[in-house]
Amino acid sequence: MRYFSTRNKNEAVNFATAALAGLAPDGGLFVPQEIPQYSAAVQSSLGTMTYDDIAFETIKLYTGDEIPGAVLEDIVHSAYPFGAPLVSVGDRLVLELFHGPTAAFKDFGARFMARTFAYLRRGEEKPLRILVATSGDTGGAVADGFFEVPGIFVTVLYPKGRVTPLQERQIAGLGKNISALAVEGSFDDCQRLVKAALADEGLKKKMVLSSANSINVSRLIPQAVYYAAVAGRASAGRVDADGEATPRVGGAASSGAASSGAMPANGGRFGLRRGGAADGAITLCVPSGNFGNLTAGLYAMKMGAPIRQFIAATNINKTVPDYLASGEYSARTSQATISNAMDVGAPSNFERMAAHFSWEEMRRIVLGVSVSDEETRKTIAEVYEEAGYYLDPHSAVGWKGTDKLFAENKIAAVPVGVLATAHPAKFSETVEPLVGPAPVPASLARAMERNVHSQTIPADFAVLKDVL
Repeated sequence: MRYFSTRNKNEAVNFATAALAGLAPDGGLFVPQEIPQYSAAVQSSLGTMTYDDIAFETIKLYTGDEIPGAVLEDIVHSAYPFGAPLVSVGDRLVLELFHGPTAAFKDFGARFMARTFAYLRRGEEKPLRILVATSGDTGGAVADGFFEVPGIFVTVLYPKGRVTPLQERQIAGLGKNISALAVEGSFDDCQRLVKAALADEGLKKKMVLSSANSINVSRLIPQAVYYAAVAGRASAGRVDADGEATPRVGGAASSGAASSGAMPANGGRFGLRRGGAADGAITLCVPSGNFGNLTAGLYAMKMGAPIRQFIAATNINKTVPDYLASGEYSARTSQATISNAMDVGAPSNFERMAAHFSWEEMRRIVLGVSVSDEETRKTIAEVYEEAGYYLDPHSAVGWKGTDKLFAENKIAAVPVGVLATAHPAKFSETVEPLVGPAPVPASLARAMERNVHSQTIPADFAVLKDVL
């Protein structure tokens, strides 16, 4: 598999080069020359394969012979001692992506990336410096994934005062090979600084730099795996048992809906109708900010996973929903919301989406919708009251976005699933006043005991360069 820049299709590189560079030399994002296809055998078995097996079959199509099969199997097994349960909540399906160590979907990409980088850089003497901008969860996942990995140092940039106390402890509480910079600005400022550093010739002469944001293709590719897994499960008409971190009132034994088995009948309070698509394909709602998660879903869909359509649900930072409606892309300054990890006004991965799809193609595949903070809070309370399930603010944006499109008759077929991208206990400042304290996974309880060690800097590249 070869990769080229979104801004230059004439020069292609291999997977290792694309992954370790992070950003293309011209400032573009690396994309595969073509999106590979699952074999017929794999495609027909997605509903019964283990998560690790789906991960192996997905990722090997992008890495080719650059990572031997036995090594890739070891990487996958090490990265994913947890899975992504598809559970029923009321009459809706929820894909829980918070069963990893930092209780957010970013664990899936960051843990694979850390192990892959360690393999690709085996034997190298010069250390690798990874730069990552975060609006909340990415920084914690990358810090955890790369913690104590030999020969790799990580610097996380986050917007000062715009992440939760727990997120800050996950980002800036580990120490050792992980350092943190609190930037006086927005996520977009952090992202701009990282891109400037990766493109700076002076820095590149002094150190080996890479990125761990979703601009890095090696973090994006493993996120396609859980889309294939959920689509396979849904197509087979099955749901999973609650996991240890499932935030349901009463826990896994509270109701039959929490048990693994057949998908429940549709119809009821949350709008899902009886019947379903003849091909069993699922519609998935993706809470979206920088749009790496949705891009990974589009890859899975093009690979052959049985996905009918996507919903891109944003908060009031609705750059992409506006583009889908008008055909005109206009980046803007991000606005702070309670779903802070999605506070992105200039989403980097839109460049990847545009490289693969025209506006006409994109709007056939993706429905855009935006949700206000008031609607988000109301949804958290309603879902708790009606279904006994805790939603974090980002997942609530996805839930409410789905409700709005159902009300507008823009979703015709079921099943429909909502991605739960983070555990509600990570956002206790928002969730607890509405529905009381959510159950806290052990990994988050440990993180809250950490002390924050970060350096505050202005949103000025010259200052960042001096720090590095």
